[in-house]
Amino acid sequence: MRTVIFDLDGTLADTALDMLAAANACFRALGHGDLLRGETDQGVGLRGGRAMLTLGLSRLGIAPEAGRLDELYPLLLEHYRENIHVHSRFYPGVAEAVQRLRDGGYAVGICTNKPEALAERLMQSMGARDWFGALIGADTLPTRKPDPEPLFEAVRRCGGNIGQAVMIGDTVTDHQTARNARVPSVLVGFGPGADKARALMPDAMLEHYDDLDGVVASLIG
Repeated sequence: MRTVIFDLDGTLADTALDMLAAANACFRALGHGDLLRGETDQGVGLRGGRAMLTLGLSRLGIAPEAGRLDELYPLLLEHYRENIHVHSRFYPGVAEAVQRLRDGGYAVGICTNKPEALAERLMQSMGARDWFGALIGADTLPTRKPDPEPLFEAVRRCGGNIGQAVMIGDTVTDHQTARNARVPSVLVGFGPGADKARALMPDAMLEHYDDLDGVVASLIG
């Protein structure tokens, strides 16, 4: 079965503001104000918790040592878990595009470097978990993207065929995952990382979800 596997943060949904809010909660707990701003820091918000903590600490002139990050990370996750769907939204056209794929006989799944429980919670909160035949998170398997095994497992759980699969993402991690799995790489042309995505020269760029059907068909039929 032809299969389309999506990244989550920055690809299906704009989750940056809720991620930034969780990091800022950590900085407030340390006695500082909000160190990250939605106007300028959405890109780092989509790169995950440790990247946000590293940036905030650097703005305080504090070396982001691994031990300090490990200490703060559980607090970030706790705040994010309880406030996971305040600002997060699907990008325009996502719901309709995923439904068209399903109606067209494609299997669809998610392969993300967000912890599985958080990804499940977010998809449930957004009313979209049953859109996808599989959800593989950062901790579902012993390895994570860009290792290809999480992508392989997402395809398997969808009942799909890796020889007829495509990866839709937004970062170099997604691009490398596709390359390591020897499947076509599609990167989105919107969001804060669009210019970097184009520079990677993926097999296709997705400028809007209205175009998803044509992009996928051109790569795997």
